Amino acid sequence: MTATPIRVLLADDQALVRAGFRMVIESQADLTVVGEAGDGLAAVDHTRRLNPDLVLMDVRMPVLDGIEATRRVLALPDAPKVLMLTTYDLDEHALAAIRAGASGFLLKDATPEELLAGIRTVHDGDSVIAPSTTRRLLDRLAPPLDPVATRSAATLTGREREVLAGMARGWSNAEIAEWLVVAPGTVKTHVGNILAKLRVRDRVQAVVLAYEAGVVRPGER
Repeated sequence: MTATPIRVLLADDQALVRAGFRMVIESQADLTVVGEAGDGLAAVDHTRRLNPDLVLMDVRMPVLDGIEATRRVLALPDAPKVLMLTTYDLDEHALAAIRAGASGFLLKDATPEELLAGIRTVHDGDSVIAPSTTRRLLDRLAPPLDPVATRSAATLTGREREVLAGMARGWSNAEIAEWLVVAPGTVKTHVGNILAKLRVRDRVQAVVLAYEAGVVRPGER
């Protein structure tokens, strides 16, 4: 275990929540907490000073909310990844947070295993899209059809649209491959092509566009 640990900054206005996350994260040899922030403005300042690899950011915080804090963090040079925290039934701003550039979000009552997996997944350049949370929230917040998104989606092939639909349902590459009866490597190639054609940074951004373009609609499974 000689690899440099993933450096995590915790941003949440509840000290007990931060303490719980710190305990879980620092139980792992490949993760370390480099700092804590109790509000969004402090999160931006700490990110600038501490240069973390990933910020675990609450959506709702005083002084500066997590959405604007995410925008500011991602505008910094060598910006870290941002993984949002949300309370599903209360946070109607989670979609805006993803649009601000977050690489995904977790429920604040996620299990330790889900938290750790989410941090590692986002750090590795992918995104966290849990079918039991993200899909329901997007179903609830999905906007009307957007003409720009529709034109972008029109550049996809039929198979790429199928893969995008699977992504929007929260399926992994392996699950999409099983659905389409193709190799997982083929799905991975399609995902790369989809991200390039849609000009989005990751799967979360692609899922938002899929809803905006009507590739999938609220309530669809």
